[in-house]
Amino acid sequence: QVQLVESGGGLVQPGGSLRLSCAASGSIGSINVMGWYRQAPGKQRELVASVTNGDSTNYIDSAKGRFTISRGNDENTVYLQMNSLKPEDTAVYYCNVDIRDSIRWDRHVYWGQGTQVTVSS
Repeated sequence: QVQLVESGGGLVQPGGSLRLSCAASGSIGSINVMGWYRQAPGKQRELVASVTNGDSTNYIDSAKGRFTISRGNDENTVYLQMNSLKPEDTAVYYCNVDIRDSIRWDRHVYWGQGTQVTVSS
């Protein structure tokens, strides 16, 4: 079993910054991909950014140049630095990890509990 603990959401004014963190722990053999999704009210969940175990990154177009995804030194933590935030970035942000477990080397996908990001003046 794998646990994900998210932190860093909150209320920020337009143009402000937030940093989201997600720490994964448990029966982790290797992590293939770590990412952040978001879901705004009445909208589908969408991928915001992801990073592979080879440090290849991918961003939604609206996040390019404003958001940066990175992995911690322990490689089990993923961060999302969000700058120049806009009201349309308001959503619940979910951490997502694609792993192989350390026992049977089976592939699993886990989701965090979600953290609210609200951009408003």
